[in-house]
Amino acid sequence: MRLSELAEKTFSTIENGNPDTEIVAAAGLDLAQNGEVTFLANPKYTPQIKETKASAIFLNNNVPIEREDIAVLRAKDAYVAYTRSLRLFHPDPEIIPAIHSTAVIHETAKLSENVEIMANVVIGKDCEIAENVKIFPNATIYDGVKIGKGSVIHSGVSIRENCEIGENCIIHNNTTIGSDGFGYAKDEDKHWLKIPQVGRVVLEDNVEIGANSAIDCASVGETRIKSGVKIDNLVQIGHSCTVEEDTLICSQTGLAGSSVIGKRVILAGQVGIAGHLKVGDDVVITAKSATSHDVDSGKIISGVPAFDNRDWLRSTAAYRRLGDMAKTIRDLEKRLTELEKEK
Repeated sequence: MRLSELAEKTFSTIENGNPDTEIVAAAGLDLAQNGEVTFLANPKYTPQIKETKASAIFLNNNVPIEREDIAVLRAKDAYVAYTRSLRLFHPDPEIIPAIHSTAVIHETAKLSENVEIMANVVIGKDCEIAENVKIFPNATIYDGVKIGKGSVIHSGVSIRENCEIGENCIIHNNTTIGSDGFGYAKDEDKHWLKIPQVGRVVLEDNVEIGANSAIDCASVGETRIKSGVKIDNLVQIGHSCTVEEDTLICSQTGLAGSSVIGKRVILAGQVGIAGHLKVGDDVVITAKSATSHDVDSGKIISGVPAFDNRDWLRSTAAYRRLGDMAKTIRDLEKRLTELEKEK
């Protein structure tokens, strides 16, 4: 791909360099070779610019460069431009329309002609599989499931009855969509009585779910994951939750039932959200934090229970000095006691 074409497709501009230079791959600063494009996003890696063997580099508009022997592609966000270049050099493989002989497909299921169904896939009755869907080996699609066009279902995935998967979704290995919500009522004899979980899960378009995650169906109604949401490995989303557009949920996070997560929220690793809570838009909850109260839009919170991140940072700084503070207090108490004895 010529440098000029790469610039056009990554929304960047050529500051210096031959527009006809051939670029064949993208790689990091320390790995890139002649004919490859690299990038700088984190200033701490700036010294590596002097050593990189790349033929071109994506740089933010305000980042200077001293080298003249490397083509510069200026971008509003160098990391995003580099990501676009990676996608250009590593496009998703096209599906090979076929249904493996070992796949078990109910006669009432409706499959588009242009689908790829691999070995030992099971598809239940009244399912609808749209065009360009790829289902990898040993996936199980329960009755009444709908999968939108262009979605990819990896090995070991289970999609439970009546769930709906939107267009261009990716569900990674061994994830379960629509498992029973964790709902029980204590009867007269203090035994747990299972509450029927008869709802479903809806994934809207362009959702990606990591490996070994679980999204529970609602007891009634639906659990809904809205467009553009990205969910990491080992995430638990409880029954009747709603996750709004473009939210990012990192590994080992857990959402209790009926919680509502706003748009563009970031839940870092091992975050806990109590049930029936509302987290506003653009909230960030940092790693290993948990909240038992609603969170207003735009907040950054930390800790258990979580509170404003700036206050939390001051508190943790003070916590590290508690040992010294305790010693100081004991010394002051001793001196005060001695002063009182002298009176």
